[in-house]
Amino acid sequence: MHKNDTKLFSVWDIPLALVLLTRLPLPRLPEKTFARQADAAWAFPVAGLIIGLLACVAGWAAMAVNLPAAVSAVILVAVLIVTTGAMHEDGLADTVDGLWGGFTQERRLEIMKDSHIGTYGVLALIFAQLMRVALIATLLMAGAYGVILVACILSRAVMPVLMNALPHARKNGLSHSVGAPRVATVLAGFGLAVLCAVLLMGTAVALPLLVAALAVIVLAGIAKAKIGGQSGDILGASQQLAELAFLTAAAAAL
Repeated sequence: MHKNDTKLFSVWDIPLALVLLTRLPLPRLPEKTFARQADAAWAFPVAGLIIGLLACVAGWAAMAVNLPAAVSAVILVAVLIVTTGAMHEDGLADTVDGLWGGFTQERRLEIMKDSHIGTYGVLALIFAQLMRVALIATLLMAGAYGVILVACILSRAVMPVLMNALPHARKNGLSHSVGAPRVATVLAGFGLAVLCAVLLMGTAVALPLLVAALAVIVLAGIAKAKIGGQSGDILGASQQLAELAFLTAAAAAL
């Protein structure tokens, strides 16, 4: 962020958040816009809302033509993956590979940076996506599209929290280049996400939100202990973990 740029919000923050978190076709943004990458973190939940809406429309359309709930869930998850370029799934795989594949901080970071995927990463992706599809299928059968949408929103709101709370584990990479958002930015984004969640789910959001928060806190503690902080991969893993934890608790409550 430029030192002279003290604005909390900008008209460019939402398109910038979409550039950072999605692969949606967007017009080229002015170069100076990218100086606000950390400050645009409040809009991460908005990006989650847009991604979630696209996915839920696809899932609803599949259910409307009488496709099985499991197939509809696969379609919905495929839209989530395509619209984000699988960046969060990639972060999950790299995180699991690195945190459990090395014995020193340097080696763990080296593994996480490697473009190859290991056994831990493959298994993490398989289990996570199987669980994701099963949970979403359950919610589709219950017509709980709002729950799926809230999971997409809140899981993007936890990333700025980690960006602010944990130091950078390495001196380069996507997370380092974006920088750390201000506390006000984090609170604005999280507050916006909670407001959307309450509007869509009412007080029923409380328990799933708590479970998701606890899951991310555990991940943050492990990341701090094993690699000294956060990275782009840790942030991606936090989104996936928060989404799964939220969906699990919400599905159980049904």
